[in-house]
Amino acid sequence: MKFVDVAEITIRSGRGGDGAVTFRREPFVPQGGPDGGNGGKGGDVVFLADRNLRTLMDFRYKSRYVAEAGQKGSKSNRYGKQGSDLIIKVPVGTVVTDVKSGRFMHDLTRDGERFVASIGGKGGLGNSNFKNSKRQAPNFAEAGADGVERVVRLELKLIADVGLVGFPNVGKSTLLSVASAAKPKIADYHFTTTVPNLGVVSAYDTEFVLADIPGLIEGAAKGAGLGHDFLKHIERTRMLIHVIDASGSEGRAPADDYLRIRSELAAYSADLIKKPQIVALNKMDIADASGEEYAKLLEVVAADGVLYYPVSASTTEGVADLMRAAVSELARIERERPEGSDEDGAGCGDVLDVVSGRNEPDYRDIRIERDGDAFVVSGKHLKKIFESTNFSDYGSLRYLWQYLVKNGAIARMKAEGLRDGDTVRMFGTEFDYEDE
Repeated sequence: MKFVDVAEITIRSGRGGDGAVTFRREPFVPQGGPDGGNGGKGGDVVFLADRNLRTLMDFRYKSRYVAEAGQKGSKSNRYGKQGSDLIIKVPVGTVVTDVKSGRFMHDLTRDGERFVASIGGKGGLGNSNFKNSKRQAPNFAEAGADGVERVVRLELKLIADVGLVGFPNVGKSTLLSVASAAKPKIADYHFTTTVPNLGVVSAYDTEFVLADIPGLIEGAAKGAGLGHDFLKHIERTRMLIHVIDASGSEGRAPADDYLRIRSELAAYSADLIKKPQIVALNKMDIADASGEEYAKLLEVVAADGVLYYPVSASTTEGVADLMRAAVSELARIERERPEGSDEDGAGCGDVLDVVSGRNEPDYRDIRIERDGDAFVVSGKHLKKIFESTNFSDYGSLRYLWQYLVKNGAIARMKAEGLRDGDTVRMFGTEFDYEDE
């Protein structure tokens, strides 16, 4: 199965249902009056973390998701049915970002976690809400609010307790296969692993998730090789096991391997190099433990104060001791973690508050522009009022006019030279202005 860890999709919450324009018509009820009910709220778009999903592959085949609209209100002040929420399942570890603003929205780190990414439009008010002492029979209702549409970027960062890092072909996949029940592809050539593999290690009455991160090369922090595609997955881990080919079977000096990988981790992220780390000196079954290269490797690792364990993944020699050390280190990390801290959501930067369009700062702003001799009036809330207007009903037109007066639009146009007979254009409809 192809591993897909980045996708961009368009989501749109449901439009709110329109309010109803109805009047009571029962016998023996004179002057029954308006009884139009409110429209139902549109459905939300909700992301749901599902541990059974492993990639974002499904989003390569479908890129637009729209929640159900709310239903229109009805007579007898009955509300319209609310639109159903649209549930979009994503793998645990998916980060949601708003593409337009580039701002972080949410990080789904737990199975079953839900996040409302786009709130459904509010239902419009029925005509019964517009009755007053002067307007006894309003022949108009409010239109439902539009849903909120946004393009979001989904990025999967695998969540594991321990990450295996190192150059290609140093034995990470073999180590994963003998330490857990995972069955990664293993062969004697570079880049056998091209996607991260996960396995669950059961050791000493506890379990932890071990991830085999594809091999790194020099320049990975700048995008060389598999580069950024998989370095990001290491960010999720709580600690690292740095696997080194202690035998030098690839023709490289083991001490240089250690320093180069450390350099790549530091270049990618200052936080990454600070993660707790254990070194696995692998391929000890063919290594020369008395040789100069091995002695230099021990000297370099010891100078960093890092624990190291000689192992042979192919014979399983020393693997149990390595896993015991990982369990101990994870327990220490848990004990020392500050109370109430949330590691998974750290470092997300600027966070986007997910709100419906009604709460946006410019929602009630009215914009006025000139197009030749015409005055062009627009605005998000004004559009909703305009769509609610019954142009064959004087009371409804009056309501639109009063909205423009109350919000200063008429006064602003007069200040710019609006006179009797001038054209005022709103959402494609033109009116001749008459001063009262």
